[in-house]
Amino acid sequence: MNSLTMRKREEFLRIFKRAEKKYSKSSKRLAGEGWDADWKLLVATIMSAQSRDETTISIAEELFGRYRNLESMAKAKYKDVLRIFKSLNYNKTKAKNIINAAKVLLRDYNGKAPDSMEDLLKIPGVGRKTANLVMTECHTMEGICVDTHVHRLSNVLGLVKTKTPHQTELQLMKISPRKYWSRINRIFVLWGKEVPGRDKGRLMKRLEE
Repeated sequence: MNSLTMRKREEFLRIFKRAEKKYSKSSKRLAGEGWDADWKLLVATIMSAQSRDETTISIAEELFGRYRNLESMAKAKYKDVLRIFKSLNYNKTKAKNIINAAKVLLRDYNGKAPDSMEDLLKIPGVGRKTANLVMTECHTMEGICVDTHVHRLSNVLGLVKTKTPHQTELQLMKISPRKYWSRINRIFVLWGKEVPGRDKGRLMKRLEE
């Protein structure tokens, strides 16, 4: 590890430990948390893209109340799912994706969310964010889930200098110890929700409040 990476690691640890101290006891639920089946977590995370967690959770609960298993979801009619998704951003695309995702899970993975990035990315609507969340939450594997909050905060804080979430994921993997990887998303998302924008001073000040 070169000296620059070492300095970045030290900075990451200094900041993350302060953030974790503030947010680790939060009871706030995110869209990809608290589900009783791996397929529900996967579907809810697909639904959560560019949508508020509170909205996503409420709509997902309605969806899972009507479609209680993958078999019923795979047979769902697009118009019926779209009706449930009426207040969800990108609802047309998401309605198609979650029905097709259910079909792929049943056809190719025996109804279980797979545990590899390669397989997860084959599922309609699944990108690296969702794949990493499934691997860390459902399979207790190592991975860094990078959404818009993680990407923004990591750049504003100067931990990385990247243009895409995937680049941020790779850079964070270099500077953060593995034991922290699965914890980064929740902490940074809770922090990012409270402090919008790109003001590092405001972000750091929030940790002192």
